Amino acid sequence: MTAAQPGAPDYGARIRRAEHLGTLHPFAAEILSFYAHLTAFQQRLYTQLAQHGDNQPLLGPNDGLRSELNLAALLQFFPELLALLQSVGPAPVSEAARQLSLQGPAAWITFLTVYWGAGGSVQHPAALEPQQPPDRAAEALTDFALRVFLQPYAEFLVVHRPPPHLDGTQRVCGLCGSAPLLGVLRPEGDGGKRRLVCSFCLNEWDFRRILCPACGEEAEDKLPVYVAEQFPHIRVESCDTCRFYIRTIDLTKDGHAVPIVDDLAAIPLSLWAHEHNYSRLQSNLLGT
Repeated sequence: MTAAQPGAPDYGARIRRAEHLGTLHPFAAEILSFYAHLTAFQQRLYTQLAQHGDNQPLLGPNDGLRSELNLAALLQFFPELLALLQSVGPAPVSEAARQLSLQGPAAWITFLTVYWGAGGSVQHPAALEPQQPPDRAAEALTDFALRVFLQPYAEFLVVHRPPPHLDGTQRVCGLCGSAPLLGVLRPEGDGGKRRLVCSFCLNEWDFRRILCPACGEEAEDKLPVYVAEQFPHIRVESCDTCRFYIRTIDLTKDGHAVPIVDDLAAIPLSLWAHEHNYSRLQSNLLGT
């Protein structure tokens, strides 16, 4: 089975959805407003990459997405992101961006290269989790800035390379090896077809309906699903074997949803999962 070739990301749709959800869910309005600023930056960066696509690496079907990082094309835009984070970010994010800006290009190259090689392939704690020790909290905030910056480049490479061959049971992204961020149920026939969305490059791939993406459990009675009345189109798909969960955005119930944006607004679902001793397989961009 081959995953469908993706089109260019619609950053405008992400921004419009964030603005809409901010009016529906006041508790998430500040987070979604911040996300809209980040997405506008990502859109500008992606546009620049697309305009200079002839300078980008050409990846063959057997090349991993992480095989090449074109810092010559990227690094000039990093100060713009750091300035934005200092201007509109919450205080911890703003201070982390200020500290990063002081370290200069040599340090940026090291940070970006290391994160490009490993970011998303292991579980990263939420960037703003209060109980983290100070050194880990600072590292997480740096990871956050790097993730915001590198994601458009990763999405650009996804669009410009052949899709991998998958069998519906692969638990990590076939392009970059990262854990999935969330699931999506896309309309197909009389029901919905399950796909997973990569936490690093946002690539999607087909995945079986009754299968845990963390441990491979396939016994239906060990895979409980929770749906809150407040978010009827978002499923918390948990596993009683490994105690991990993943959220799935059901587009058969809300065709206007933008999965990575609707996920950000579903803050109460994180509280439910924490109360029931489930851990998220991979945090979203803002740790909600």
